[in-house]
Amino acid sequence: MNTQEVIIGWATPAFFALIALELLVAKWRGRRVYHASDAVNSLSLGVISQIVAVFSKLLTLGIYAWCAAHLAPWALPADRWWVWVSGLLLYDFLYYWLHRAGHEVNILWAAHVVHHQSEDYNLSTALRQTGSGVLLGWLFYLPMALLGYPLEVFAVVALIDLLYQFWVHTELVGRLGWFDRVFCSPSNHRAHHAVNERYLDRNYGGILILWDRLFGTFIEEDDSDPPVYGTRAPLRSWNPLWANAEVYWATAKDAWHARRWRDKLLVWLKPPGWRPADVAERFPKPAFDMARPRYAPALPRGLGAYGIAQFALLLLMGVWFLDMAKRMPASALLAYAAFLLFSLTALGVLLEGRRAGSWLEAARLAATALAAVITGGWFGAAAAPPALAPAIVALCLGSAAALATIRLRTRQPA
Repeated sequence: MNTQEVIIGWATPAFFALIALELLVAKWRGRRVYHASDAVNSLSLGVISQIVAVFSKLLTLGIYAWCAAHLAPWALPADRWWVWVSGLLLYDFLYYWLHRAGHEVNILWAAHVVHHQSEDYNLSTALRQTGSGVLLGWLFYLPMALLGYPLEVFAVVALIDLLYQFWVHTELVGRLGWFDRVFCSPSNHRAHHAVNERYLDRNYGGILILWDRLFGTFIEEDDSDPPVYGTRAPLRSWNPLWANAEVYWATAKDAWHARRWRDKLLVWLKPPGWRPADVAERFPKPAFDMARPRYAPALPRGLGAYGIAQFALLLLMGVWFLDMAKRMPASALLAYAAFLLFSLTALGVLLEGRRAGSWLEAARLAATALAAVITGGWFGAAAAPPALAPAIVALCLGSAAALATIRLRTRQPA
């Protein structure tokens, strides 16, 4: 197990322990900072981002390793402290520019938008990560490879920078004085996530907020203008696949409808929200409303608890998938990934309160039971206990019965 995997192994249970602690502190203070469906959606997107990362390492790390080996004029030593410290500082500087570009270039915003869609701001939001950021994000870190920073240094400092940003996603930590002036902090990052006019496109720093002060993108949180979270084109869905695709789809439609070829390209490169004049005229969109009600579809009694329980099981499967990724044949790994993506999508649609969600969930339960029967256990389990497959089938039957009972109690619109 490499250093990066060790760090992730220790960090994952710590994340959920801190989420539980945040829930307890919020309840003690009489505040509601979590909504169940929103949190499940955020965590589902986190799981999907990790599934994608299993298949994208060749792109993200492979290209970096090749450039460091063939294009760098020298190789920096990985056993010197200054290489690690300077590597972390340089990575954080490059992250600032990637993050800033993610708000200023539409094709990059299409990936980054996932992290901003939640209308809550809590530690589960930190785990809400894009599945498509790997497509272009690696370009911003090539300067590290060209300067000779070893792959292991790059991988670890990237993880440190990412892990640091977990704790700043909370409303329960107030101002921190001098710390707010130097580092990315909960107060600074709350402003970054806000859709209020004064906060738009500010505070991009990952660890250091000094980059924002240096390049003129810093703003302090103002108690007279509390942050409102989400995006100016609200997602209004719990479907994690749609969360990853929504801006790509909207941009592709604008590009298709644009009459000028120049506009068909510019719609991808201009800032988010820019539309060709002819497209905006023929296909107008409603203006952003700060007072809009939050997205919270009404659910039959018990369906929320059902969704949380099913997500907990899918989360365990996701952890098992990541653990088996290096040992499972590629075909089985792809099948397992497809199953998890379908399952998380079905659960998201179910939590939207739509009748189609019940049919998708029934199909998911049937597919789970079928997979257990065919494999005699579960994906990658070479020596599964004889009782495992029957236990999975029984669990699926029990879940189907619970879902049917919930649905029979309340009629839901199609």
